[in-house]
Amino acid sequence: MFERHLEEAAEVLAGARRVAVLTGAGISAESGVPTFRGKDGLWRKCKAESLATPEAFERDPALVWEWYDWRRSLIAPVEPNAGHRVLAGWEGLFGDFAVITQNVDGLHAKAGSRDIVELHGNIWKLRCTREGTVEEIRDTPLPRIPPICPSCGSLFRPHIVWFGESLDPVVLDRAYRISETCQVMFVIGTSSVVQPAATLPLAASRAGAKIIEVNIEPTPLTPQADYFFPGKAGEVLPALDRRLREKRPAAGIDRLPDRRS
Repeated sequence: MFERHLEEAAEVLAGARRVAVLTGAGISAESGVPTFRGKDGLWRKCKAESLATPEAFERDPALVWEWYDWRRSLIAPVEPNAGHRVLAGWEGLFGDFAVITQNVDGLHAKAGSRDIVELHGNIWKLRCTREGTVEEIRDTPLPRIPPICPSCGSLFRPHIVWFGESLDPVVLDRAYRISETCQVMFVIGTSSVVQPAATLPLAASRAGAKIIEVNIEPTPLTPQADYFFPGKAGEVLPALDRRLREKRPAAGIDRLPDRRS
C-alpha cells in the first residue's frame, strides 16, 4: 500500500503547478536539532516558558541571551537532511513553490530553499528593540551578551515569536495566501496542534488542495489528509522525488543541490 500511495501522490504532484509545504520540528529533528516536544524535548530540560517571553527579556536580557546563545551553538553544526534538500530541489520543478515553516533553525535556507515563510522567526536573526531593524549574525558564541544594535545602541532581541506574542500579521497573511491558492500542500514533521499554523492545511483543503502528510506518527490532521506517509521526511521525500522526476523531468535540473559546503 505504501508503494501504491507513493505512486498516486507522485501522479498528483506531477500534475500540479502550485505547491506549498508546511514543516515542523520533526524534519529538523532528523538532522539532530533538539525538539521542544516529545519525551526528549528541550522543553522538558529547560524552563523555556519562563525564558522565551517579553517579560523575561525585560527582566534579565542577559539570561535570555545566554539561553539563546546556547541554542544557537547546538544548531550551528547541524546540516540539512535529505528531506530539506528534496524540498530545495523542488523549487525548480513547479511554477509556484513555497515552504512555510514553524522552525527557526534556518535549515531550509541552508539546504538551498529561497521562498521561505518563517512563521516563528529565525534564531540567526537579531531585531533592534528600538528601530525594529533585523540583522543576521551567525557568530557562535556571540561576541557580546546581550548584543547591542550598532546603529542606535539599543538592545537586540532574538527575532523569534515568544510566548504571549502574536505572529507577524504580514507573515501570517502570506502563509494563508499560499495555503489558499496551492493545489497540493505537504505537511511534514509537525504535530498539527500549534496554532495558527495548524489551520493552514485546513484552509488549503477547503480551497480544494490535496493534502499530503509525512510524519513518524499520526496527528490530528491525519484523518483529513488525502495521503499519509508514516516515516521520516529524509526517507519518504527522496522516494517520492524519484517517482516524480520520472513523470515530470526537471527543466535544467539534473540533481538535488548540495548546499553543505
